[in-house]
Amino acid sequence: MARIAALTNGSPHSWIVINHLADALGPITVLTEEQEARSLLIRRRMRKQGAITVLGQMGFVFLQKFVAKASAKRIGEIVASHQLDPKPGAACHVIAVGSVNSETCRKALAELNPDAAVVFGTRIIGKETLAVIKCPLINFHSGINPLYRGQAGGYWALATGDKDHAGVTVHLVDTGVDTGAVLYQALFQPTARDNFTTYFWLQASAIRPISVQAVRDVLRGHLKPYDTGLASRQWYHPTLWFYLWTGLTKGVW
Repeated sequence: MARIAALTNGSPHSWIVINHLADALGPITVLTEEQEARSLLIRRRMRKQGAITVLGQMGFVFLQKFVAKASAKRIGEIVASHQLDPKPGAACHVIAVGSVNSETCRKALAELNPDAAVVFGTRIIGKETLAVIKCPLINFHSGINPLYRGQAGGYWALATGDKDHAGVTVHLVDTGVDTGAVLYQALFQPTARDNFTTYFWLQASAIRPISVQAVRDVLRGHLKPYDTGLASRQWYHPTLWFYLWTGLTKGVW
């Protein structure tokens, strides 16, 4: 049986995809990391984007806590209608590693020596960890690459009026931010009742079939990366004021 490893932040969205992979391909060893310290994240973003933008993003994140609670019914409908499984699956062996860039993680990967490895929602994986993984490493990204690299690609496509590129990507991992070669892409179809929070649930559903196909390609040694011909841009969280303005003027929440 193939040895498959998944590196993840343990979010419900990641489990939706990992459980689907396990159903199709067999047991998976899941290495889960803890959330990065918020203070470190804020300082790093301030260096890149400036204090005013980051303060606006913090306001947006605070508001999203209320949006997520208000979206509970819609999320339940998505889970039921798409038959999603967002909880840790029995077919998975879970190992807590602290960080994907920790020695604990590298040791676990070296011992497992996987035939295929996937990543969903972790911090950027450093060169030391990448060097331990001898098989192709593929990422499940919530956006169409390379046009919507980074965060919330589905939201940004809709917010900028580019619904034809509101989707998901499975791609190879390199040292950049979602810059690896594209393997598969798919679109998702939000309704007027969906928002920033629920987009991710729809995207997790949309990426399931192409994630299985990509891992099967790895196991068979038949990867088929291709050039999308799209421009490349990295995105971050919206600011609170941009989010409210876009919601009120375009109906994209």
